[in-house]
Amino acid sequence: MSRPPRGFPDGEFRDRLARAQSLMRDAGLAALLLTTEPEIRYFTGFLTRFWESPTRPWFLVVPADDDPVAVIPSIGAHLMGQTWIGDIRTWHAPDYDDDGVSLLADTLCELVPATASIGVPGGLETHIRMPHDSWLGLQTATGRRKFVGDAGILRRLRMVKSSREIDKIRTACDIAGRAFARVPEMAARGETLDQMCRRFQALCLDEGADWVAYLAVGAGQGGYRDVISPPTGAGLDGGDVLMLDTGVVWDGYYCDFDRNFAVPPVAAAVDDAHKRLIEATQVGFDAARTGAEAADVFHAMNRVLTGGTAGETPGRLGHGLGMQLTEGLSLLPADRTVLEPGMVLTLEPSVSLPGQRMLVHEEDIVITAGGAEYLTQPAPQALPKLEIAA
Repeated sequence: MSRPPRGFPDGEFRDRLARAQSLMRDAGLAALLLTTEPEIRYFTGFLTRFWESPTRPWFLVVPADDDPVAVIPSIGAHLMGQTWIGDIRTWHAPDYDDDGVSLLADTLCELVPATASIGVPGGLETHIRMPHDSWLGLQTATGRRKFVGDAGILRRLRMVKSSREIDKIRTACDIAGRAFARVPEMAARGETLDQMCRRFQALCLDEGADWVAYLAVGAGQGGYRDVISPPTGAGLDGGDVLMLDTGVVWDGYYCDFDRNFAVPPVAAAVDDAHKRLIEATQVGFDAARTGAEAADVFHAMNRVLTGGTAGETPGRLGHGLGMQLTEGLSLLPADRTVLEPGMVLTLEPSVSLPGQRMLVHEEDIVITAGGAEYLTQPAPQALPKLEIAA
């Protein structure tokens, strides 16, 4: 597939701002205060790996009736200046005595009426990215202005992707899919798990990934014990199952899916479990349509996996996906989020196997007006087999 253009036109950000401001007015919020990478990037397009440094705080103020204002360390002024944001206020950071607190407080006092409410995201996957003492100092310096939750505005906005966002996620999926197709070559050379993981990341980069933000491996006889482990220096033996799960990033957007492979001879229970995973994924895909709830998709897959009980699952059976590896809704019984066109989800069923082993499968999909659409190339029902070097 041809790759979409990088970045977004200014109109995309103005559309996001208009939707946010409408929701802010409904919630009685005079502004939003944003402090984390995805929140700030959502409204600005400010994309940098410099967030890996935890030293400096970064702020964005989104008024209910005006353009956003960036309050950031001076080291980021040039890059922020390449975005559509026109009002950029800076300080020299790190400042051990006042790391942007006074500048941010002055900005809020200028933009927000004296007794108005300032929304701060407070749901799952959010946090206030500034030191505790700075947070307390900011509240004091802003007088009677109230810091309250954002009424779920950021979660609601980010769950529904534009067509341009979806194209970026599809591109990340395509890149990882081509790398997964090369896994049998690595096994045939007799590479160890850590060698395979390094080579897999190199393949993702070679295929066009900007970086590989996440890669976990599961491997073992008749299945694996978890799906979050780093690789070891072990090799593969007959009867082993190998799982690679990756979050490749392209232009700031993730894919998140895995693939399972097995080394013959393969136990019948393992082959059967993989077929059940593929069946559950397809049932979940069929259930993931506009107007259904996230819980409905969970229950559809869980009926295939466990006959309707939830005891064998690790919790949720999928989640939202986009600017973060996991974001927004979860596919579990308690999540009553109604699915809408533009929501990007993972379907992630799992089954238990003897000896406290498991298999997990994952695909990425997008909700459309007519149903769901795969963003990944769906895995075959038959568990792929690896031929390893003697």
